Amino acid sequence: MLPTAFEDAIAQFNRGEFYACHDTLEALWFEALEPEKTFYQGILQVAVACYHLENENRRGAVMLLGEGVRRLRDYQPDYGGIDVAQLMTAGLNLLHHLQQSSDRIELGPTPLPQIIPCHSPPDGELES
Repeated sequence: MLPTAFEDAIAQFNRGEFYACHDTLEALWFEALEPEKTFYQGILQVAVACYHLENENRRGAVMLLGEGVRRLRDYQPDYGGIDVAQLMTAGLNLLHHLQQSSDRIELGPTPLPQIIPCHSPPDGELES
């Protein structure tokens, strides 16, 4: 079962409250053991990357998006009740877009990632 704080972090992420999501996930990450620790850190880094994008910090967004996606790769296709593969695909699409664009941040048709619940039983279980 997912900790309530993790569910809160997902809701914050999907509402675009990336700084609040960072704070929530950081508290979970600090107390977590592996494999949850790296899982939380990956999502946290994607959230901070989105926060950097909102503040037009393209370099910070690219760095943290790459790190976050890298940390999530071993949790595919789903873990902890979320569709990790979808989050990684969205993150990689955004990363590719940012790497191909000029220094000016224009997302155009490339949306910010969303965290989607998985529809099958989760591969990983997080403890509260």
